[in-house]
Amino acid sequence: MDKKLLDILVCPVSKAPLIYDRVRQELVCAESRLAYPVRDGIPVMLEAEARRLADDEEIPSE
Repeated sequence: MDKKLLDILVCPVSKAPLIYDRVRQELVCAESRLAYPVRDGIPVMLEAEARRLADDEEIPSE
């Protein structure tokens, strides 16, 4: 994930910053507890495509 792109992307729901999870290929928002998929290097920033994090699921570190 390009660092410059990650710096300007925010969660479309909460407008909070995102954390890139390399293992799962997702952009995670700690505030809304949503994970947006990254497909073929392209973030899919649609709420309908996001995965809700489980209550016990940890937010990846930056």
